[in-house]
Amino acid sequence: MNHPASLDPDLLRVFVYIAEERSFTRAAQLVGRTQSAVSMQVQRLEAVLGQQLLHRGRGGSVELTRHGQFLLQRARDMLALNDDVWRTFHQPSVSGTVCIGTPDDYALRFLPDALMRFAQSHPNVEVEVVCAPSDELVPRLKAGTLDLTLLSDGYQPEQFPTTELWRGPLVWITSDRHTAHRIDPLPVALASSLCHWRKAAVAQLERSGRAYRVAYTSATQTGTLAPVLAGLAVGVSPSTMLPPGVRVLGPEDNVPSLPDFRVVMVKGRDARQPVTDVLGDYIAETFARETEKAGGMRTGLAA
Repeated sequence: MNHPASLDPDLLRVFVYIAEERSFTRAAQLVGRTQSAVSMQVQRLEAVLGQQLLHRGRGGSVELTRHGQFLLQRARDMLALNDDVWRTFHQPSVSGTVCIGTPDDYALRFLPDALMRFAQSHPNVEVEVVCAPSDELVPRLKAGTLDLTLLSDGYQPEQFPTTELWRGPLVWITSDRHTAHRIDPLPVALASSLCHWRKAAVAQLERSGRAYRVAYTSATQTGTLAPVLAGLAVGVSPSTMLPPGVRVLGPEDNVPSLPDFRVVMVKGRDARQPVTDVLGDYIAETFARETEKAGGMRTGLAA
């Protein structure tokens, strides 16, 4: 029985870097090799697959071919599995307890995958998850009851180790079956008055002169989605965290633009180790993978 040739993870990794950076030069820097060596690796991968994967244009620009587009996400998935297996067998085993905080905005979207992979590698760790708004998580972090927490931008306390997980624009959202955005004054569903998303949305509405009224208020993002999905109001969301049943509003819908926004991960000063750092690595990787799938910018930069 003939078996297909194996794909070298090193070749796939170089291809993914080139595809993401749209640059052979930048990819070579990331893997610590010369540009000519990287070019040879791509040629080897194309020879194994029998198809051209990349077009090199004028000025060093790089575009994916149809086959390259097909390979990109599959290569990411294969590398993620490869890295998980490697880490499982080479990372020191950790045990104990770790407590992580998160707003509900991110819990369902990002934590399941991170917690699943973490549990597979470190089954003896007990993970406690605290879901609460960012303004309630910060006092717990300062009090030492959280080892690690995800926070919306603007809440992170000074002098705590912080990692940027995601950066992108906030957007207005409405039901994809209703037209609440055409009502005047505009009915909006927002979080509490302390929420930075709410402050940004209200400031832009007032700056633009668009008449509005706060029709629904909730302590959580999930709570603001109910009236949006029902067609009773418009809401605010990060651009890559859109729930099913909504669509993004644009300038043609007479809503003002919203500023960029970050999601950060903050570690407690006396966080239990090494379990906290290990779990934090899984969470950062999950954010990076999910935002890359959604076309977001690469993440994981120390802030």
